Amino acid sequence: MDVRPPVVVFPPESDGGRRVTIDGVPVGTAYSLFDVLDFLHRAGLPAEDRAIDDAELIEWRGGGPYDWNNTA
Repeated sequence: MDVRPPVVVFPPESDGGRRVTIDGVPVGTAYSLFDVLDFLHRAGLPAEDRAIDDAELIEWRGGGPYDWNNTA
């Protein structure tokens, strides 16, 4: 059974922001790692710094947690 992480952080857009969804629901645009942690906290998910490296929690698309500029 293929289980996908509940949080998806999409590739950086032209303004450097990255769309974030939790369980398929858009929760906003993150402009930094702090924004992602805030979204996790508000959703009741683990929001510790180590959570960003948890592949079972977050799927990073188009770059990892330290990629915030448009790479196109």
